[in-house]
Amino acid sequence: MKTRDDAPSGFFEAEAAGLRWLAAAPGGARVVRVVDVAPGRIELERVRTARPDRIAARAFGAALAATHDAGAAAFGARPDGWDGPVFIGRLEQAAVPETSWGRFYAEQRVRPFLAPAVRNGNLAPTDADAVAAVCDVIAAGDFDDDEPPARIHGDLWNGNVLWTPDGAVLIDPAAHGGHRETDLAMLDLFGCPFLEDVLEGYRDAHPLRDGWRERIPLHQLHPLAVHAVGHGPAYGAALADAARRVRALR
Repeated sequence: MKTRDDAPSGFFEAEAAGLRWLAAAPGGARVVRVVDVAPGRIELERVRTARPDRIAARAFGAALAATHDAGAAAFGARPDGWDGPVFIGRLEQAAVPETSWGRFYAEQRVRPFLAPAVRNGNLAPTDADAVAAVCDVIAAGDFDDDEPPARIHGDLWNGNVLWTPDGAVLIDPAAHGGHRETDLAMLDLFGCPFLEDVLEGYRDAHPLRDGWRERIPLHQLHPLAVHAVGHGPAYGAALADAARRVRALR
């Protein structure tokens, strides 16, 4: 049971909607089951954890590809059946459907967090300007491709992947329609056991476009911007560095 007395309206309900949407993907990654949800609380199944291994990691990668392949109505789309707010951690995010991934990503997942990060002293104003300039490039469509909107977890750091005797189980999503490489980049950013095996299993199920490794900093801009808001200036510096690497891709 998770509770929060000061939870904004729809906070745990959004989490439940995201979990159920991810769980509905045919052949997709296992997702923790929602037992009950109400304002200010959510009850989830208890998950017994175990040590991961290479076999479980490869299976997780393949299942994650199936989750992504289940798709979404648009970039920025909320989980099916949910029309309330969406969050990452405790921060609310925009959820306006877009046809362009770059426009969605720059304007709804990176740029909104720059001013709060500067205001909190975690991002230098000059670095914020540099990230904003990269957002202009992304929003213009320079990194758009023919990938359809994927059904992504949206907050896929290692702490939200529980390893059990039966394989990986996902928790705490910020689920929305996004780009499949974004989930993979977040696994890379914060570390994941047997990551190369996860990626190998993923690529066996759904090959990735050429250059995906070089684009990892692009897809890490969002989690770095989110962390720069409230987790210290080291994340602001990492965000600025990622923006410089994205600029070098052009």
